[in-house]
Amino acid sequence: MNFYKDNDDLRYYAEEAIDWGLLTELSEYRLGEDPEGFANAEEARTFYLEILEMFGEVVAEQVAPRIPSIEDEALRIEDGEVVEPAATREIFALFRELGLFGLPVPRELGGMNAPMVSYFLTAELLARADVSTMTHYGFHAGIAMAMLVYSLDEKTTRFDRETRTLLSTRWEDDIRKIVAGEAWGSMDITEPDAGSDMAAMRATARRDEDGNWFVSGQKIYITSGHGQYHIVIARSEPDREGLDALSLFLVRAWEDTPEGRRRHVVIDRVEEKLGHHGSATCALSYEDAPAELIGKRGEGFRGMLVLMNNARIGVGFECIGLAECALRIAREYAAERRSMGKSIDRHEMIADYLEEMQTDIQAMRALAVHCAVHEERHRKRRLWLDHLPPSDEETRRAWEREEEESRAISRNLTPLLKYYAAEKAVEIAQRAIQILGGAGYIREYGAEKLLRDAMVMPIYEGTSQIQSLMAMKDHLMGMLKDPKAFLARVAEARWQSRFAPDPLGRRVARLRSSALDAQRTLLMRTAADKVRAVRHKPLDQWADAFLKQWNPKRDFAFAMLHAERFTRILVDAAVAERFWAQAQEHPHRREVLERWLERAEPRVRFLEDEIRNTGERLLARLAEGSAASEAAE
Repeated sequence: MNFYKDNDDLRYYAEEAIDWGLLTELSEYRLGEDPEGFANAEEARTFYLEILEMFGEVVAEQVAPRIPSIEDEALRIEDGEVVEPAATREIFALFRELGLFGLPVPRELGGMNAPMVSYFLTAELLARADVSTMTHYGFHAGIAMAMLVYSLDEKTTRFDRETRTLLSTRWEDDIRKIVAGEAWGSMDITEPDAGSDMAAMRATARRDEDGNWFVSGQKIYITSGHGQYHIVIARSEPDREGLDALSLFLVRAWEDTPEGRRRHVVIDRVEEKLGHHGSATCALSYEDAPAELIGKRGEGFRGMLVLMNNARIGVGFECIGLAECALRIAREYAAERRSMGKSIDRHEMIADYLEEMQTDIQAMRALAVHCAVHEERHRKRRLWLDHLPPSDEETRRAWEREEEESRAISRNLTPLLKYYAAEKAVEIAQRAIQILGGAGYIREYGAEKLLRDAMVMPIYEGTSQIQSLMAMKDHLMGMLKDPKAFLARVAEARWQSRFAPDPLGRRVARLRSSALDAQRTLLMRTAADKVRAVRHKPLDQWADAFLKQWNPKRDFAFAMLHAERFTRILVDAAVAERFWAQAQEHPHRREVLERWLERAEPRVRFLEDEIRNTGERLLARLAEGSAASEAAE
């Protein structure tokens, strides 16, 4: 059995859609010149596909059979250290033997130097077997690459420009240790009283007279928090307010000395969770833990976004793997279970469920791959520009445009991917249980585990609601910054919806037009509410009120109420655009696009109607409550 070879849609991306040539050129600084590297891009592509095929077999044959024992053997703490199930230790020993922790890490640091996209695809394969194992896997190379990116950003990584060789990087020894499978790390954000609201964080960092940093405080819900390397965000600037008071630090949880291990970070407990039983979710305490400042003081939030953005893309692939597993359990059961003279997959409602699950998974994968490709193009093109720039100005300008375009695409798609994949993972897992009926409710078939595992997806790495607010804010701000470009997009979408030569192209354009109309509705209603709020003021004060006096808690109430509906419309349009682009290059993808449009078109009409015609009563009630609270204060 092989989780890669049996997945035609995944193979479409790996073998047809992904431009491995471009990603190879971005990843291989010395393509054709490095004796340890590849002679050309085709040789590199062959290697990447071999990795995926090998990993697909390993996961199917050696990881998946071990997962039931991970469910049965709980994680525990002994003498202050987390003890993992025996099966987990066996799986990660196998990964260490195969060198998988260094898959995307540069060759000069002991890795394979494969594109990050290939690493994300292995994450999907692993998540199909078990998402808790996949998350722990992600905090190996994911942390190693974060260390490298932070060093690149702060210019503490050195290259030889003549030979295009990486000479050194700030945390080189730590990265090598992770690549060797001897360590991993975690992303330490959440606190007992601060989650999505990072400005409310209480963990502190102080600097002594010798310039050394120390972190104190508590963090909770830290995935793989029993690792050695902790990327921690803490309040370092007591004289500043909000996010500007936060800085980012690397904290080593322990030091191994001749006298034994000396811990700087205490594991208070391992959480007992609904799902993800193979992943250690820890509560941690720091008391003057030695720390290293990452980047500049006061830029911790910006630095953490680098890690969080990739984590959110990773969650997208994690959700795809889980949903793929749920679909296959449901499909296999439905093909074998007979009722009323035929297998239940031949019953109309069940057939509809299965087709919708398949289409949604294909949509998730379309967003995820496109997002991952452009995040990698943005990061690696920035690396070339900063450290290995071209000699001619024309090439530099072309690279700058490429980097800016890819950064914008990644920023646009990441919240859509995280939102949609997380919500669909829960829905598809629940649908699988429904198809199995009573069999889905018992442990034997594994469907109930998938729902337990899926429930956290809309919560961690930024809730679905946070993703919706981010998407709404970015689109409204983009419209305000460049209204001329927005109007041009509206005109183009309307023209294409009427005159595009291909009927499918016209339907895709209509979805794009609907998304733009919804965006305009949110902004116009927000502006109208602002007019009503200031109409009692003298006319000469209106300009100041519109340009400077915006209260995000009050003035954007309508847009915030409908942010999630707007996000769903954006997803429907974005997926249609991806399938349309694929269909133009690979005609066999037209059928996928047709399936998507059949469901997306009525869904978007419904969501548009909700945005235009609901919410007045609720917003009025909330406004009355806010006014009463302000009066009481």
